[in-house]
Amino acid sequence: MHSQRDDLYAELHSRPFQVIASPARVSYLAVLMNVEQKRRDFQHFSALYERYGVVPPAKDSVCLEVVFGDVRIRRESHLEFISYTIINQGAPFLADPFANNGLSCLPRDWIEGIEGTVVSAFHVAIEDAKEQPEPELAHVKSYFEGMRLVGSRPQNGDAQVWTTFQVHSDGCGRILVYNRNMSDSQLGRMVQRLIEIESYRLFALLGLPTARLYNQRLATMDQRLSELTAQLAETEAEVDEQAVLTQIIDMAAWVEAARAKTTFRFSATSAYHDLVLIRLNELKEDEVSGHLTITEFMTRRLTPAMRTCKATSDHLENLSRRIDRVSDMMRTRVEMTIQSQNQHLLASMDRRSKIQLAMQHTVEGLSVAAISYYSIGLIKYLIEAAYEHGAPIDKSLAVGVSVPLVIGGVWWATRRIHRRFIKLAKERGEDL
Repeated sequence: MHSQRDDLYAELHSRPFQVIASPARVSYLAVLMNVEQKRRDFQHFSALYERYGVVPPAKDSVCLEVVFGDVRIRRESHLEFISYTIINQGAPFLADPFANNGLSCLPRDWIEGIEGTVVSAFHVAIEDAKEQPEPELAHVKSYFEGMRLVGSRPQNGDAQVWTTFQVHSDGCGRILVYNRNMSDSQLGRMVQRLIEIESYRLFALLGLPTARLYNQRLATMDQRLSELTAQLAETEAEVDEQAVLTQIIDMAAWVEAARAKTTFRFSATSAYHDLVLIRLNELKEDEVSGHLTITEFMTRRLTPAMRTCKATSDHLENLSRRIDRVSDMMRTRVEMTIQSQNQHLLASMDRRSKIQLAMQHTVEGLSVAAISYYSIGLIKYLIEAAYEHGAPIDKSLAVGVSVPLVIGGVWWATRRIHRRFIKLAKERGEDL
């Protein structure tokens, strides 16, 4: 058996769908946390077990669920946030469906002790339309403080859903569900989809402020790059290559820093948006006369924001590629300039070497005379020494005869050395 076989099976069941009976009150919190905050949040969640006299879990998990009487709490760990789903099926169901909610049954100080940044917070009120008729539309609108409603009949009309996708006076969103003909399991799955749509669309929108912030600077960078490219295209004009390279390096550094800061956010935005679209498709909505459906609302409002994020991400990638091309062009131009300078330098060195060779030939002639002069002087000393010791020679004649012999010998030796160096240079492929 594979060592991770059990884990692979368990992964498919790590986040089971809720089973919710109507009526019920559900509250949902999605809190943005880092790794350290997630670790402390598990300890904070374990403290809630101890308050109700329940043994806390030994270690953290992807999904933890606990029941305290009529209250069921599910804590789920996601990549960048922790979510809490609180289902209260024992609260007094008042005329206003949002008067009581899931959070109202938990200790206030424990809720305030949750670390992190709340991104999504809303209440879901579930009513049973089989036992109690649905109220008039005016009453429904009053539950949402008079805000514009978005209506939907998911699961082919087995339920009626009302929401506004706005924050109300209590700082939370609201979703009202009337169960017409759904089982507890079907209702739990539908509510889970609604929760994920509302939560994931907010996390998807986290990338929009970032996109708007960088769009302003990207327009400026685009203009600067266009000006640099035009400047390089004017071949007749002199270009300060060092200054241009400095500007290109600064632009490349900014773009890479921007990509490092935005890559995760824009990738997460795309992933959350895909999840929202999948959940919308799973709702199987019917239209409510006179109202936008959830799918229509999301398509009209969320999709443009996602396209803005996608356009900004593509703009950064495109600008990075363009800077690379301009940088390559600039490097090629610098290399050509260096090669031209090297050619001029080599030509100058070749001229100097020829001058030096001519000077060497001149010096060579002078050196033959100088060596011959000193050699004849030494021979003269030898002749005089021999003559003084009785050798039968004519000093003047001997010195005169040695002059052409010495000059010829020195010249021959010099030419032989010269030919030897020429031969060695030719063997090495050098041109003299």
